[in-house]
Amino acid sequence: MNLNLPFLKSDDALPGGVTRPTWVVLDLSGPYPERQPTNPVAGLLSRTESLEALAARVEKLRGAAWLHGVLVRFGEFTAAPATAHAIRGLLADLQREKRVVAYLPQLNMLSLIAASGAGELVSPESAEVNVSGFGIESTFMGEFLKKRGIEFENLRVREYKAALTRFSEERMDDHNREQLQAYLSGLEGAWVRDLAAARGVPEDVAAGWLAADLTSAQAALEAGLITKVAYEDELIGPASRPFAAVADLLLPARPGKAAKAGRVAVVPLVGAIITGKSRTNPVPLPLLGGPMAGSDTVVAALRRAKQDKTTKAIVLYVNSGGGSALASDLIWREVATSEKPVVVVMGEYAASGGYYVATHAKAIVASPYTLTGSIGVVSGKPVLTEFNRRHGLNPERVGRDRALMYSAARPYSDDEREHVEKGILEVYDRFTTRVAEGRNLSKERVNELGRGRIWSGQDALDRGLVDELGDLRTGLARARELAGLPGDAPAWNVTPKNHGPLPEFAQEAAQAARVTVWPFGGERVLTWFDQDVRVR
Repeated sequence: MNLNLPFLKSDDALPGGVTRPTWVVLDLSGPYPERQPTNPVAGLLSRTESLEALAARVEKLRGAAWLHGVLVRFGEFTAAPATAHAIRGLLADLQREKRVVAYLPQLNMLSLIAASGAGELVSPESAEVNVSGFGIESTFMGEFLKKRGIEFENLRVREYKAALTRFSEERMDDHNREQLQAYLSGLEGAWVRDLAAARGVPEDVAAGWLAADLTSAQAALEAGLITKVAYEDELIGPASRPFAAVADLLLPARPGKAAKAGRVAVVPLVGAIITGKSRTNPVPLPLLGGPMAGSDTVVAALRRAKQDKTTKAIVLYVNSGGGSALASDLIWREVATSEKPVVVVMGEYAASGGYYVATHAKAIVASPYTLTGSIGVVSGKPVLTEFNRRHGLNPERVGRDRALMYSAARPYSDDEREHVEKGILEVYDRFTTRVAEGRNLSKERVNELGRGRIWSGQDALDRGLVDELGDLRTGLARARELAGLPGDAPAWNVTPKNHGPLPEFAQEAAQAARVTVWPFGGERVLTWFDQDVRVR
């Protein structure tokens, strides 16, 4: 067996008198999506470990009576802040049962969030150190497009709704800058609280690490950010083995009585919200590529969970910046009409349409690092009049102008612009009404919190937009509680009824051959947060 530990040979025996390894090495690398692919074929082809799989590993390690400690090796860790925070919780649970040491060759904001669940943080002398807070960089293409003869009509409700502004404007406006800065301040506040709690220092000390200009592991040690400077071979002893080498020694969880009482269904809503079936856009474009949550697919999964007699509660996991206003409303309806309690758990994003679908859940759980809110509406289109003129293209019209109002060949007329604005104001009114009813707030208060403005999870909690901070495990616990289930009742991942893996996978392969730049079809009214916010 390849032990994947360079300091031990594959035929190394355990020390005398030791019958089982006393330490296990657990590797952490990659983005850690929340759940396994619901499509079995896609699951087989996926090489990315999920947070769900990691949680199962940690749970087995917690129950291994022969195990003394776990060394968590961080590799190319690329998880989003909300996911890193969920991993922090897993390691903290493990730390309560075992000694947990995190080995961090790269000390950065995200790896430290995850590693802060361990009792000890160790880095090599040569560690890369980048603990400088969070920042966002967004490229505005308005001037670039205009130089090429392309203008962009951008109608939005209201001033903080920044969707499509990167295409229509030359620079970031003051309202967008204000909300992004507030969001980053919320993230840094959460980071300070996490690291202060982990290292047992006051929050002002942890905040000082962001301005301390730390450049080496030794400096991080002297500041109290980590507990030791050491290389990996100094941490791994002869009784250490990688997780793969001890998997057979770890007992699977027993179903027990909890399974008979009922279970919780987990329905994923990941990616831009569209009408039709969920699919993946293979075009590697920002915002438009990757997974898309189809209302038909999500609604079918929710209905299957509602109809399943063994399911007593539902968790809707949302990692989406929204999208189609229509699709968001159709998914919302299934949540609002469920007789079984529905708990929404927010991932990295649950903004705009991603918040819309959550308004009538029995409880909403967000990470302190979640980007949520963006209660607003946008509509727009590119205008290629000058582009067509430059390139000798001449669109000719026959029939009613109103029928072709969304054509890119010309801008809206005043009458058409008024028509579109009327429509998006109606959607905004419906959106704010949903929030007011679901969150027991006045419409005036919702409008104060809305206007397209984003919030961090902590800020959303303070303003009544979510109910508590946590992750999927928190949401599952709340769902079990609402349904009167035991704390260890099982959870299952829901797929639409009667959809076998091979036909669905074949459909995805066929769709991958069709390149779609605009994923919303003919729909122009969007509850969408289109900024690709990647904190660094």
